Amino acid sequence: MSNLNKPTSYNPQQRDDNFWLEVLKTVGMSAVLAVGIRQFVAEARYIPSESMLPTLKVNDRLIIDKVSYRLNPPQRGDVVVFNPTKALEDQNYHDAFIKRVIGLPGDRVEVRGGQVIVNGTVLRENYIQERPQYQLDTVVVPPDQYMVLGDNRNNSYDSHYWGFVPKDKIIGRAVVRFWPLDRLGGIQPDEATKELPPLITPTDNPAPVGPDSRTKTDQVSPERSPNVKQPDVKLPEASPTP
Repeated sequence: MSNLNKPTSYNPQQRDDNFWLEVLKTVGMSAVLAVGIRQFVAEARYIPSESMLPTLKVNDRLIIDKVSYRLNPPQRGDVVVFNPTKALEDQNYHDAFIKRVIGLPGDRVEVRGGQVIVNGTVLRENYIQERPQYQLDTVVVPPDQYMVLGDNRNNSYDSHYWGFVPKDKIIGRAVVRFWPLDRLGGIQPDEATKELPPLITPTDNPAPVGPDSRTKTDQVSPERSPNVKQPDVKLPEASPTP
């Protein structure tokens, strides 16, 4: 007799196995996508220091765009996240920093009279906490490197201490603050800063930048010292999101 009309037996164990298999596939795919997005597209960071006040406050949560700089170079005024430079690594810094781009490759930068001067033009900065209370002799930013300063000029461990940031150390650009909710919004570069004319052809060797190159009147209080391992930005996983 033919078995064509015989009903198929129900196997609940097989159904449960298929369900969990699909769950594992979904979780695995989600993990792969999350890692891929974080590695190549964007990632979240939080701010544990006051070096970027008033623009960024302690515990602000940010989205870092990691794609833009694969297509176009950083621009003056961008707020960037970068890995420690060689000079910082030598001081046992391992976590990322966040600062604002002030000098592009070839730019002449100096700080005097409480003003930052780029290519002979005083930088119009409406984003800083207060005017810098230190002096910096003219330096020339080397090719493929950038000069970065914290918006909290007198409480920021930045390029006027330890030098320039190579392009390959830059992780990405801070684009959105997503926490706290009352400060939700984009982090836009300062347009007045971007208007400065670039210096097309660097012809001078860069002057040294660092603690040894500062004058005795350059007494600032950074948010950290070489003996205090305090990063500028961290991953949210390192601290629970409120």
